[in-house]
Amino acid sequence: MMSKKSLSIFFLLAISLLWTPIVGAATPTINDDANLFTSEQVNTLNQQAKEINEKIKGQVFIVTTTSNSSEPRDFADNYLRTAIGNDQNGSVLLLDMGQREIYISTSGNMIDYLTDRRIDSILDDVYDQMTNANYYAAAQAYLTNASTYVDEGVPGGHYRIDEATGKITRYKVLTTVEIVIALVLATVLSIAFYMITVSRYQLKSGTYKYPFREKASIKLTDKTDRLTNSFVTTRRIPKAPPPGSGGGGSTTHSSGGGTFGGGGRSF
Repeated sequence: MMSKKSLSIFFLLAISLLWTPIVGAATPTINDDANLFTSEQVNTLNQQAKEINEKIKGQVFIVTTTSNSSEPRDFADNYLRTAIGNDQNGSVLLLDMGQREIYISTSGNMIDYLTDRRIDSILDDVYDQMTNANYYAAAQAYLTNASTYVDEGVPGGHYRIDEATGKITRYKVLTTVEIVIALVLATVLSIAFYMITVSRYQLKSGTYKYPFREKASIKLTDKTDRLTNSFVTTRRIPKAPPPGSGGGGSTTHSSGGGTFGGGGRSF
């Protein structure tokens, strides 16, 4: 008969065996099914991605494939959703060697960091390297540009636009200059208000004392406000973004219950 100690060891081993495949199922940062990178290159890309992950509090990925038969956008969205879940912070670069397609899918705050304009800029650099078979340089271009844009922050005047409905959601971002100006104006107005108040109530003769006890009076009354009705007004914003939209926006679409941004091109 097994002792209590032996039973404890047995159960611990059983639990560890059951837990191992779960831990091992985590999506790798670099999934190079097409064998485009050396092991040293993968290590370097992993380090670059790790630095971005810390900034966005999420995960970025690179996946290469030669066997994908679905639409690159669908593949990339599904890959990102499987890796991090719907609407979590992250992005993935898909290098589809079978269909000769590049696609970047974004989720969470990466939708706002990587606007349509910024994604086009990244794709320009990635495309140049892919057409010259410089696959490692293409992956580096994606990570380097993404890191730069995250450091720059969400551009002023940024908005999201739903490609299906045309609904625009604006995001107000205060720049450093705007914050400084607001603080200076607030300080100036506060000082001005104080000086005006003091000068208005300050008597010319400092010896006069106002008989406030004899002159003062106070009367308190109860008043209750009742909410009788409320109204909510909604309106659909036109699909075309208005002029003067600043740093541009991010086109989004729904997939599998999540919201994604992104863009791609052939090479």
